[in-house]
Amino acid sequence: MTDQLSLTVNGEPRRAAPGSVADLVRSLELDPAKVAVERNGEIVPRSTLATVALGEGDVLEIVHFVGGGDHTSDDTWTVAGRTFRSRLIVGTGKYKDFAENAAAVEASGAEIVTVAVRRVNVSDPKAPMLTDFIDPKKITYLPNTAGCFTAEDAIRTLRLAREAGGWDLVKLEVLGEARTLYPNMVETIRACEVLAKEGFLPMVYCTDDPIAAKQLEEAGAVAVMPLGAPIGSGLGIQNRVTIRLIVEGAKVPVLVDAGVGTASDAAVAMELGCDGVLMNTAIAEAKDPIRMALAMKLAVEAGRHAYLSGRMATRKYADPSSPLAGLI
Repeated sequence: MTDQLSLTVNGEPRRAAPGSVADLVRSLELDPAKVAVERNGEIVPRSTLATVALGEGDVLEIVHFVGGGDHTSDDTWTVAGRTFRSRLIVGTGKYKDFAENAAAVEASGAEIVTVAVRRVNVSDPKAPMLTDFIDPKKITYLPNTAGCFTAEDAIRTLRLAREAGGWDLVKLEVLGEARTLYPNMVETIRACEVLAKEGFLPMVYCTDDPIAAKQLEEAGAVAVMPLGAPIGSGLGIQNRVTIRLIVEGAKVPVLVDAGVGTASDAAVAMELGCDGVLMNTAIAEAKDPIRMALAMKLAVEAGRHAYLSGRMATRKYADPSSPLAGLI
């Protein structure tokens, strides 16, 4: 009998027969075409999975993507040369299951969904995957670095994401601390520079700071995504002035990311001139997520129409709609 190798797979010790990385993946009842593999800190290109041999003591990470319409307007927006009709981006976390998530995406009309990169559950390889419910050939997946607190972790995560799905358009976020989930802008800018040099197209979560937003542009961000309020708070846009300043100064798309709680918040973001809005919790934690997804779709469209229309000037005193002259 052939001696087995001692490996560490997704943080757990495992015994496996000698062979290639692809052999190991298949032994776990996984499809090599649907995962990305890191071996001893280095990504194994999918094209070489069948030729790279396993070695005694190898440490492997196997990851895949998880969840963490009808348009009446020709008003499109473009990021990194890719054009979209919907200005609403939705997340894929916190839903009761993938089916509800997929139904919410359909109701929202979103063409982009953010996806987290997580370890494959090697104990249950046949567990449902997000790709079984939301087709990446029809909806653009935007891999993100949710949960990363250093530039190195974010870069590593997105390298794996590119290997898993081939996507170079990504969402970068590097958090400063767990309590507020505010971005660490020093680490964020550093990660953005590295990723841009490696050919990634980073859309970047950032503070609502016009100077930081401009620095991200210079670092290679293809879109800046200032927070409206802390992630998952539902507080709405807390500082309209700085969001507006970011919009006025940006040469790349600006999307409000985080803090939206209800439809009026999304409308406000669009009325400020943002190119789009990203949200997750506001839809996923609504009592009726599907209806809320529709509400957000309509709110984004309404806010965009209001912005393009040019709102009336504000006045200090009343100005009657009907003329006062000629009253009886």
